[in-house]
Amino acid sequence: MKKLKIKTGDTVRIIAGDHKGTEGKVTKVFIEKNKAIVEGANMVSKHEKPSANNPQGGIVKKEAPIHISNLSLIDSKSNEATRVGKEVRDGKKVRFSKKSNEVI
Repeated sequence: MKKLKIKTGDTVRIIAGDHKGTEGKVTKVFIEKNKAIVEGANMVSKHEKPSANNPQGGIVKKEAPIHISNLSLIDSKSNEATRVGKEVRDGKKVRFSKKSNEVI
């Protein structure tokens, strides 16, 4: 299984594409496709048939997946985009911010 540097619950900034500069929380990560869904970003209109959940049907706005390479993690302390490193600290494998060298 592949290891990605972005996980569900991380706050990220979109660094490329139509929604560049938008920030949001990652709601789901698709490891096989290298994509993630970011809350409130990359909204698309989708036609839906009437169903039990949506009896009216019609056009629904929802988030579409974005490629991981277009996302950058936001450092919680400095509120800036940062790259992510992985290393072993105190016997545990941890992710850390390359800008501030803080454990994420």
